[in-house]
Amino acid sequence: MVKTANQTDVGRVRMVNEDRSVVQENLNGFVLAIVADGMGGHQAGDVASQMAVDLIQNKLQNMPPGASVEERKKRVKEAIELANENIFNFASQRENYYGMGTTVVTVLADEHTVVIGHIGDSRAYKFKNGQIEQLTEDHSLVNELVKNGQITKEEATHHPRRNVLTRALGTEPTIEVDIQDLPWTNGELLLICSDGLSSLVSTEQLLTLVNGAEALDDKAKQLVNEALEAGGDDNITVVLVSNAADPEAGEAVHFDGETG
Repeated sequence: MVKTANQTDVGRVRMVNEDRSVVQENLNGFVLAIVADGMGGHQAGDVASQMAVDLIQNKLQNMPPGASVEERKKRVKEAIELANENIFNFASQRENYYGMGTTVVTVLADEHTVVIGHIGDSRAYKFKNGQIEQLTEDHSLVNELVKNGQITKEEATHHPRRNVLTRALGTEPTIEVDIQDLPWTNGELLLICSDGLSSLVSTEQLLTLVNGAEALDDKAKQLVNEALEAGGDDNITVVLVSNAADPEAGEAVHFDGETG
């Protein structure tokens, strides 16, 4: 049984929450989870992120039960590409929204396989046997600088241009989507988050917090609280997707945090 928990917070600095998330726990036998972190002036960021989660979720509603992994990857990729096209066209026709965009991480899971599509610097992590693994690669300027050996990972966390994306949803007419699939089993956990969490909380802290709390919604709350304690200088969104070891665990946990 796949269970979820979901929480968002505006943080301590921002006036508007431009993060959006959606969790659908029974999509023809799959669990769908999406996190989007919007960007752009005139509150265009929250328009872009809302459009992204709505368009992707709507496009995936006709996912066939028992669809093959290749079919799931194809449909997730197409849904993200469609959202990109729609957001770009919407922004192109409205001066206030010109150049708006959003990150996105889309997860489609059953009890055996996870499909992940992503653009931008929102992330997906996997927790397994007391270890944490970052599954997505940031499409960001600082990540390019790290890969090229120009700065260290430590320098990247404080770099003045750490929020600059090299790829975002909706800013160009077409987009390249990073898409992957991986097996997972009972007891494994996915964390999908905006950079309001990952930029402030180290992977070691993420691991400690996820391993610490028992209940899924408690884990989500503690992750958000940790980012707030670390300064909360951005919106914070956390979605946990758990391949629950106990099939008798009852209904999926769902927690919606305050959005400020």
